[in-house]
Amino acid sequence: MIRFLEPWWLLAVLPVLIFAGLYTWRQFRKRQYAMRFTNVDLLRTLAPKGLGWRRHVSAAAFLLSLLTLGTALARPSVDKEEPLERATVMLAIDVSLSMEADDVAPNRIEAAQEAAKAFVNELPQTYNLGLVSFAKAANVLVPPTKDRSQVITAIDGLTLAEATATGEAVFTSLDAIRSVPADGADGAPPARIVLLSDGYRTSGRSIEDAATAASQANVPVSTIAFGTDTGVVDIRGALQRVPVDRLSLQQLAENTKGYFYEAASVSELKQVYEDMGSSIGHRVEPREVTQWYAGLALLLGLVAAGLSLLWTSRLP
Repeated sequence: MIRFLEPWWLLAVLPVLIFAGLYTWRQFRKRQYAMRFTNVDLLRTLAPKGLGWRRHVSAAAFLLSLLTLGTALARPSVDKEEPLERATVMLAIDVSLSMEADDVAPNRIEAAQEAAKAFVNELPQTYNLGLVSFAKAANVLVPPTKDRSQVITAIDGLTLAEATATGEAVFTSLDAIRSVPADGADGAPPARIVLLSDGYRTSGRSIEDAATAASQANVPVSTIAFGTDTGVVDIRGALQRVPVDRLSLQQLAENTKGYFYEAASVSELKQVYEDMGSSIGHRVEPREVTQWYAGLALLLGLVAAGLSLLWTSRLP
């Protein structure tokens, strides 16, 4: 459907229509005069023999050229549906004190940060990406966005705190996913949660409840386990063992149809989003087609000139 971005410019076609009306009126008047002119032999010498209807073709093409140019001034456009990618990934990173253990070089938190940034750089730019950090509570540091720089900056600024609320990280990520605009699509966007942690929950809602909520929302949770069973960390001057709770992280992934990994690498993280579907919403945007109108006007002008030269040896 054609619509005009500046419809007031359609007034420019009025002089063309008036001119077309005058041309038609003039031809009608000439015909009436010819009928009253009784000297047929003399009339034949005044009008080129055999030209007939063709003498109007170049004039019609010329008028159509002007009409098209006048319409082009109104900036004609067609409505086009623009696809919007709604696939969403939420990164949830454990910032508990146990992530300071150095059994993964240089330590768990820095390894998690580097793996997360590599993942951010590999993720398709059309996906929404958000960031949640969690210790005793979970916080949305960056809501779902296509601006990767915000996420990278937030990852670099992570600081450690006490406790580990793994379940809360999932619930908070689900809330962030629900905030993604519909953009014309039905239902929630396809989403994944990527949770990087060393495992043991010590605060907040249970991992089992979080898995149930994620499953009901059809959001797989892929988990990355950092660390080893021999990890230790200095907490208030005392060394404490901080083994990785692989079982809980693995069960969380399995119960939500996600992936479970014991080490972080770009190749492993790629698998998290390679299986992603996408949900396309549409936004109707006007696509200007003025150039097509200008091109048509030029073509009609050339046709008018060519036919006039062919049949009358002069330009219209």
